[in-house]
Amino acid sequence: MGPTTKLAFTVFLISCSSGAILGRSDTQKCVHYSYSPSPSSSSFSSSLSSVGEGRGNISRVETCYGEKDKRLHCFATWKNVSGVVRVVKQGCWLDDVNCYDRSQCVEKKDTPEVFFCCCEGSMCNDKFFYSPDSSSSQLQIPTTNKPVSANPPVLTTLMYSLVPIMAITAIILLSFWLYRHHKLVYPPVLVPTQHAFHIMIEDPGPLPLSHILGQKSLQLLEIKARGRFGCVWKAQLLNEYVAVKIFPTQDKQSWQNEYEIYNLKGMRHENLLQFIGAEKRGSHLEMELWLITAYHEKGSLMDYLKASVLSWTELCVIAQSMSRGLAYLHEDIPGNMNGQKPAVAHRDFKSKNVLLKSDLTACIADFGLALRFEAGKSPGDTHGQVGTRRYMAPEVLEGAINFQRDAFLRIDMYAVGLVLWELASRCTAADGPVDEYLLPFEEEVGQHPSLEDMQDVVVHKKQRPVLRECWQKHAGLALLCETIEDCWDHEAEARLSAGCVAERVVQMQRQTNITATDNIVTVVTMVTNTEYPPKESSL
Repeated sequence: MGPTTKLAFTVFLISCSSGAILGRSDTQKCVHYSYSPSPSSSSFSSSLSSVGEGRGNISRVETCYGEKDKRLHCFATWKNVSGVVRVVKQGCWLDDVNCYDRSQCVEKKDTPEVFFCCCEGSMCNDKFFYSPDSSSSQLQIPTTNKPVSANPPVLTTLMYSLVPIMAITAIILLSFWLYRHHKLVYPPVLVPTQHAFHIMIEDPGPLPLSHILGQKSLQLLEIKARGRFGCVWKAQLLNEYVAVKIFPTQDKQSWQNEYEIYNLKGMRHENLLQFIGAEKRGSHLEMELWLITAYHEKGSLMDYLKASVLSWTELCVIAQSMSRGLAYLHEDIPGNMNGQKPAVAHRDFKSKNVLLKSDLTACIADFGLALRFEAGKSPGDTHGQVGTRRYMAPEVLEGAINFQRDAFLRIDMYAVGLVLWELASRCTAADGPVDEYLLPFEEEVGQHPSLEDMQDVVVHKKQRPVLRECWQKHAGLALLCETIEDCWDHEAEARLSAGCVAERVVQMQRQTNITATDNIVTVVTMVTNTEYPPKESSL
């Protein structure tokens, strides 16, 4: 990976972080500069005074805005190319503890490939310095670690000849290693943490209209879904597809909540949707809020069930991975090297918010209404009647919620029972017809029920979706029906936990395997020994 290749990737990530500043309501001004390759901007003087005079490409002085509980900073990043200082980017920076109380923009890392500094105060990034920790005095930006003029001409020629060859060799070896390990040849684009953004460099080129990823733009391809809080786009980032969920400004709270849930300690799990990054686009009334996640071609479980039926094995794969993901979400994991993961209640669990991977394993998405329960902290907005009416538990419809952690987790489990019913309704394992896909309670209340409709059916009449008689004739589906009833029990305290559902699914698989073995034995007995009655099948 050459110097120019790495340069663009830094520009593209720093642009992201510059656009994602959450800031305070106070304002401050920063020097704003974007590197644009052209003959007029190809060289800068090595001294600080010359850098200040030669930055003809400064587009403007940028005013930084943000929320009042966040700090505002300025940043600068530059590269030392063979003794020539090349400014890459300057502008506003997000609230970063590493920038607190720094009046000057100083890079302190020892000989970094890309120099970066941040500071507090208006126009504090107009001048920037390089002072490694090992140095006792603050040095201005060096032209190079070793003066080029001190090298003999022959050594200089050899250096310029061998470095490209060595770089190409290293790229080939690295690409081969990544291919063998089935890994991406580039890092996650934007991985916000509570500490910093990871910055890499890519090949510079003309600045794209979209500033999200520096020199590598994110191209929106087509809308895949629309929901209460926005729409989901299929997009292309470099050579892979990602999903971009776009919120309007009026739904900022949902975007902020989902962003914070994804950034909790320990939120990476194979059955939770993989988070890539977040960003603000535009300004004022035209602002859009973006969440970037992994893309799964099969889409949501609801859409998949509309178009496809399930075998018993496929049902078990989906049910087990879905319940494992929810069990992990609900779990309070004690502190470790990554910190403590708090328990999280989803509060809008439904088949539309369960995505299917290519192997039909499930991952849970959409945490806009989720609540986290951290020791000693308020869970935040605990308004009771939120979620999708069709999937609301009886206590939610009644407005009689006990505002405790376990109560919210049990509300999720009621919805799990309904999703399991959806799986059963499209399974071909039973000896009976497979009906067209219907949402839970669609036969009773139609496609657009009111709150009063759901209260009448679920709370007053205590009805639930119908469990077909033919399901009871299949050993696995019979156990699934029992699990469904235990999940949507009218009494919240009697409902199963997500971990228990996952264990029940494993038992269903074992039961059907035993039954299948018994059937084989039955056939063999009938053929080889007619003196004994065939062994009964439980099917």
